[in-house]
Amino acid sequence: MAELSRNEHIKEASDYLRGTLAEGLTDEITGAILEDDQQLVKFHGMYLQDDRDLRAERTRKKLEKAFAFMLRVRISGGVLTTQQWRALDRIARVYGNGTMRATTRQTIQLHGVIKSNLKATLKAIDEQLLNTIAACGDVNRNVMCNPNPYQSKAHAAALQLARDISNHLEPHTGAYREIWLDGEKIAGGEPEEVEPIYGKTYLPRKFKIVIAVPPSNDVDVFAHDLGFIAIVDEAGDIAGWNVTAGGGMGMTHGEPDTYPRTASLMGFCATRDVTAVSEAVVTVQRDWGDRSNRKHARLKYTIEDRGLNAFRAEVENRAGVTLGAPKPFTFTAMGDRYGWTDGEDGTSHLTLFVPNGRIQDVAGRTAMLTGLRKIAEMHKGDMRLTANQNVVIANVPPQERPTIEALVQHYNLVQPISGLRRNSMACVALPTCGLALAESERYLPDLIDALDEKLAQYGLSEDDIVIRMTGCPNGCARPYLAEIGLVGKGPGRYNLYLGAAFDGSRMSKLFAEDLEHEGIIAALDPLLATYAKERAPNERFGDFVIRAGFVAKTGNGRDFHANTGAKRAA
Repeated sequence: MAELSRNEHIKEASDYLRGTLAEGLTDEITGAILEDDQQLVKFHGMYLQDDRDLRAERTRKKLEKAFAFMLRVRISGGVLTTQQWRALDRIARVYGNGTMRATTRQTIQLHGVIKSNLKATLKAIDEQLLNTIAACGDVNRNVMCNPNPYQSKAHAAALQLARDISNHLEPHTGAYREIWLDGEKIAGGEPEEVEPIYGKTYLPRKFKIVIAVPPSNDVDVFAHDLGFIAIVDEAGDIAGWNVTAGGGMGMTHGEPDTYPRTASLMGFCATRDVTAVSEAVVTVQRDWGDRSNRKHARLKYTIEDRGLNAFRAEVENRAGVTLGAPKPFTFTAMGDRYGWTDGEDGTSHLTLFVPNGRIQDVAGRTAMLTGLRKIAEMHKGDMRLTANQNVVIANVPPQERPTIEALVQHYNLVQPISGLRRNSMACVALPTCGLALAESERYLPDLIDALDEKLAQYGLSEDDIVIRMTGCPNGCARPYLAEIGLVGKGPGRYNLYLGAAFDGSRMSKLFAEDLEHEGIIAALDPLLATYAKERAPNERFGDFVIRAGFVAKTGNGRDFHANTGAKRAA
């Protein structure tokens, strides 16, 4: 039997995620915590980071790294009251770095919280009936769905399902309340229990669940461990859910045994069976997943190794449910619809583009942080986060709309953007992510500026083309499902991927490696020019580069790395 990974021993000895976290908070000599506790604190929804821009200077001065914590709030379905929004805004300004970040997992991250402020920060979050438990770590994380239940009955059902799944799979350990809230129970807290689903060592790796409502694949359902796709009948009611399993975006450069994978359609189930199926999938992964090699520990590898049929049979056995054949469905896009939309109940909803999710005030450009705070101070509805790093001002009554529109204009919250920019995403990367090999959030806007000049030359400025960037191959911004994907390889260098499907159903293919800024422009310029001249009516860029022979259509799982590189000369 293979030796368990170090993390498995840490979890086993942690006393249900307690470790020595409480003692570490009292150590005033360092801004860090012990190495083992750095793994455990992820289960509590935070990462220890340091400002890598300051490393060299602080090393020269023989100072400790500029340590601080990133906190990720657990917000199932991405819905916040305006009071909760105002509270998170205040926490960001008082305890964090003065910004909020809307993430690709439909939640808010708070950056720059130093160790001495952790308990005060988490207590302030708890006062709003929010928490950070299981937003990170080897557990089921934030459950995503389209955040607007007022759009239709199906969307309302999806949001309720997301909350039900999240609550059912939330860890039961009392460690979170003991360490961060001085043992105080949150409102509605349940009696303490041993972990009935996870056990002492939780899952082999992180686990992500999403719920999609066609025709929009705004949650990237195929990118995640477990997904549910709404099947809607002619009356607009939910007839049931297609079940997907085995998606995951992470890999490691130079290690072909690691790869991203799109989820497989596993079957169909009724709404009443969704929670049981979810728990069964989680427990099969708990028992079958690889606990010796964390790079091989996600559900996608379990399914690749065991086979989908065997996995499905075990899930059915544990859930007591026989899955039916998947039902037909159609996705048309995976982005957000910006601007105003009307709900079935007479209210309106305004979706705002947030560049790479960073909610901040930028002198001379936009006052996003202040503007959204002012809206939250008067808005009687709520605020919603999308899976594409954007914000929805939701449930706006007709009489409130003129005031919100005036605030949007005053704080410059809506700016002209190209089709490429409105379909862009980037991970945080430098300076805070310890895994980052290259810039992402800070660089992608400049790259899009340069590409927009080329697109304007070819009459493509308004064309929707999905572009995503990450600072490393772990795939937090889901770059392998972008028509143009850029993955950090080293300082200022990126691998370029092309050919994903606009609806998120097909991954991209490696086109070129180790490109710097000018190399990216040089590689894409002739492709965009050819696309403008030769594309078929309504043909998407990702489909075109395959049809035109620039890249091969990608395979899934182990076949992802096959037939890489440019085919037709640009």
